[in-house]
Amino acid sequence: MCGTCGCGEEGGGTRIALPHEDHARATGHQDHSHGHNHGDGHDHDHDHDHDHGDGHGRHEGHDHHGHGAAPDGGQTVTLEQRVLAKNELQAERNRGWLAERHIVAVNLMSSPGAGKTTLLERTIRDFAGRRPVAVVEGDQETMLDADRIKRAGCAVVQVNTGAGCHLDAGMMEGALATLAPEPGALVLVENVGNLVCPALFDLGERSRIVIISVTEGTDKPLKYPYMFGAADLVLINKVDLLPYVDFDVARCEAYARSVNPDVRVLTVSATTGEGMDQWYEWVAALDDQMLLS
Repeated sequence: MCGTCGCGEEGGGTRIALPHEDHARATGHQDHSHGHNHGDGHDHDHDHDHDHGDGHGRHEGHDHHGHGAAPDGGQTVTLEQRVLAKNELQAERNRGWLAERHIVAVNLMSSPGAGKTTLLERTIRDFAGRRPVAVVEGDQETMLDADRIKRAGCAVVQVNTGAGCHLDAGMMEGALATLAPEPGALVLVENVGNLVCPALFDLGERSRIVIISVTEGTDKPLKYPYMFGAADLVLINKVDLLPYVDFDVARCEAYARSVNPDVRVLTVSATTGEGMDQWYEWVAALDDQMLLS
């Protein structure tokens, strides 16, 4: 049970799997334990101690985010500070592991249905032959998105969180060990669909992207300021549907900058390809940033 955000393990433990394991999962022959050994000398004990810091100093002072009253406020805050520190330590290890291999990892976050998987499929196909890409898929259950990514021609590992509502640094470590991306690769992380908790968990990634679709409300940045405040980039997706929906792009962009003045905002359609070149240019700039850091 995550003592900070209230997500738990009632629906089963975390499981890290490759797409070819889908049949075994469907027939029920799976080990839902939390210990993972990936053959690389790293044992992973995902006991769901979670960190709500993002490693960039953006969330200092936010020890918890109010998903439920605690019977002992002081004791709960102390526990949260301990689990925050544990996750941050693992995130820094992940960051170091990635940097040593010149691997750029980005964390894509959104509400369900914003188009993350479609955006990943198009990105993978357009990057084919240009650079190695690998994907970490986060969902509570199923291998559906991992299967889609594999068909797009990309190495992928699925992380099923059970009742958990986000990925954390320990899950990321296990996923990277299983995925084994080659040096210089781009690792795209599709987080669990949720506009709250994923923003609070540092995975060791280079950058964070929030995807919002025009089928959602213009005021999403105001309703979820923590998520948009943590973002380096906001992608407004499905702009091909603008003639058919009530969505104000300019106002949404203004709302996003009201909570995060430095955030970059791009408009795209993962379906038609509109604006995707701007997204690719932004990704390419991350390599330059890594060389300079």
